[in-house]
Amino acid sequence: MSETTNQHKFEEVTLSTEPIFQGKVISLQVDTVKLPNGETATREIVKHPGAVAVLALHNDRMLVVEQFRKPLEKCQIEIPAGKLDPGEEPLEAAKRELEEETGYRAGSIRHVCSFYTSPGFANEILHLYVAENLTKGETRLDDDEFLECESITLEQAWQYMKEQRISDAKTITALYAWQAYKLTGKF
Repeated sequence: MSETTNQHKFEEVTLSTEPIFQGKVISLQVDTVKLPNGETATREIVKHPGAVAVLALHNDRMLVVEQFRKPLEKCQIEIPAGKLDPGEEPLEAAKRELEEETGYRAGSIRHVCSFYTSPGFANEILHLYVAENLTKGETRLDDDEFLECESITLEQAWQYMKEQRISDAKTITALYAWQAYKLTGKF
């Protein structure tokens, strides 16, 4: 079977779209779709502009930020991250978010991977970068952003994960990438 045929094998054709909510960061819509068997169904879809996350390594430690996450009603420890601004390239956003949240600038920064955070209901794509050769500058937090930056070892990170202080997909993905790097020298 050709790749093109396989790509469209389970395609759902959009028949109509009903906008439900337009927020500052996301929008929500309900699509009515025609299924491959000819039946119709609805799909609730969250639209997101995309985001970046940075695995920032400094002196064999990873920079993380702790902040309150309202949907979870608790503080979480995560790698620096943020949404893409309109027209912004992911690499530039990664550099910006690293400096804004941690105060550090990267001497070298490179793409590790990109992944969809929740493809069952959202189109958010997250671009993961690794930043090294860091130099300290100053943080520039948004007015509604309250966080604390620290640097932790890989062992501390695994412990935080066990304690569910680290429990988000981007940070867990970064931990596995960092571990693979320590074992193989490659991302």
